[in-house]
Amino acid sequence: MTKKFIVRFLICTSVVAALGLTGCTDKATAPVPAIQPPKATAPAAQVPQVEEPKAEKEVYAYDGKGRRDPFMSLIVNIKEKPQHRKKANPVENFDVDEIKLIAIVWEKNSYYAMITLPDGKSYTIRKGSVLGLNGGRVDDITKTSVRITEQVKNYKGQTVTKETILKLRQEGE
Repeated sequence: MTKKFIVRFLICTSVVAALGLTGCTDKATAPVPAIQPPKATAPAAQVPQVEEPKAEKEVYAYDGKGRRDPFMSLIVNIKEKPQHRKKANPVENFDVDEIKLIAIVWEKNSYYAMITLPDGKSYTIRKGSVLGLNGGRVDDITKTSVRITEQVKNYKGQTVTKETILKLRQEGE
C-alpha cells in the first residue's frame, strides 16, 4: 500500500465518524403539537366543495396501417433473380457472373469458347449464342476473352445494357 492511499483512507474514515457523531445528542427534543382540525362554526356558511377532475389514464394504441415498419432497413434490394425458364438451354439457367471460361479454340475465321457452369457441366459457345438468365448474347470472342451483352434492370428499375467480359486464365494466375 502506498502512503497516499493510507492518508486518504484515514481522512475518509474520520469524516464519516464525525458525521455520525454529530447526529447523536443527549438533549430531548420538544414534542411537536399535533395539528387540530378547525371547529365548525356555522352550518349556513358552508363553502360548496368543488370536485377535482380525476385524471384518466391515456391509452395509446399504434396503428401501423399505411406506414413503413421502423425496424426494416431503408435499403431495399431491388435485384430480382429471374426464374429458370422451362425448355431453355442449360446455359440460360445460370447467371453470366457464375459462368467460368475454360478454353478458347479458333479455326480460320471463327472462335469457339468452352465454358463451365456451376453445376460442373461444360458447354461450347460461339458468337451469337444466348447465355444467362437475362438473355445475354455473346458479342465477341477473342484469343483471351469472351464479351457478353445483356439487358438488366438497375437499382431504379430501368433497363440498361450490361457488358460482361469473361477472361481466360493465364498460367501464372
